[in-house]
Amino acid sequence: MLRVAGARVCELAYTRPVDETLPMEAALTPELRALERAVSRCRKCPRLVAWRERVAREKRRAFADEEYWGRPVPGWGDPRARLLVLGLAPAAHGGNRTGRAFTGDESGRWLYRALWRAGFANQPESERKGDGLELRGCWMTAAVRCAPPANRPTTEERETCRPWLEAELDRLPRLAVVVALGGFAFDVALRVWRDRGADFPTPRPRFGHGVEVPLEGGVATPDERGRSLGVLLLASYHPSQQNTFTGVLTEPMLDAIFARAREILDAVDDAARLARRVQRGEVGSLSIGFVGSAVYSVVPEVLQRFRAERGDVELRLRELTTAAALDQLESGRIDVGFVRPGAPRDGIAVETVLREEIVVALPEAHRL
Repeated sequence: MLRVAGARVCELAYTRPVDETLPMEAALTPELRALERAVSRCRKCPRLVAWRERVAREKRRAFADEEYWGRPVPGWGDPRARLLVLGLAPAAHGGNRTGRAFTGDESGRWLYRALWRAGFANQPESERKGDGLELRGCWMTAAVRCAPPANRPTTEERETCRPWLEAELDRLPRLAVVVALGGFAFDVALRVWRDRGADFPTPRPRFGHGVEVPLEGGVATPDERGRSLGVLLLASYHPSQQNTFTGVLTEPMLDAIFARAREILDAVDDAARLARRVQRGEVGSLSIGFVGSAVYSVVPEVLQRFRAERGDVELRLRELTTAAALDQLESGRIDVGFVRPGAPRDGIAVETVLREEIVVALPEAHRL
């Protein structure tokens, strides 16, 4: 009886798995649109199918008058996303009800406020589809697409759902940063990128809030044809009520993760723009200083990737401390310096210094 009732719920919902009247859905590429339609029809995991449909039929009292989605929840967002937010699975009365990841529950409220403050969303809240929320340069998805009992998918369910994530990655060629919400998503990201040929440090990185792992299948920026060459993985505690109510995760902690993602994307974009100027021959010789944190260690690779074939183009790379990078920029001994904003120097945050002078100190004619 449960299967029949659940099937009836799904049959009704199958008519429009992607609502193309909504701005974000209308902007999807044909490939992403077809993929998300296919995701919403998946019935490969009997335990998850039974649970999601039972929840959709029985409902929570507060939502008794609502029609639950009751099916796999597709990813959603900006098809030109540079940032991927990877969660565990839809909440039983959140995404499983609204049909959109992190929508309609307390975890989503925390997450969208943080994305809005970092400039990845146009508004700080969303309770349902069609309420005006749009993601900017960000794609939202989950390791498992169906709400699992007790929020605990099995290993088999994780692996069965994994091809959906891999298919999304193939259709999001500009990704440069992945924020993994929780240990489960962090582990899935490591497994997926390892099997896609990425290298990461040994021993295997351990999950922790703020942990950064460069997944060096290349460099963390698109090449000249827009293809992604690798990403930086950022770990965050999941904004679950268990974490937020107990103070394990605070809003400033979550804000710091997305501020870091924004910082990384800005720095990599600066490097790519500079490298294209080198490639076009506008600059013949550069002396570059960089601070060796996870993102800035990829800057030389970005520049080398775009390096001009001309023989007179020279890239001299050197790793410096923050203070040394600033000193040498100010003295003119290096042309370009990549430093991490916020690092203290003489008691003054680097971000209080003119950022243009710090990040790209080229002659005026060559400013990016």
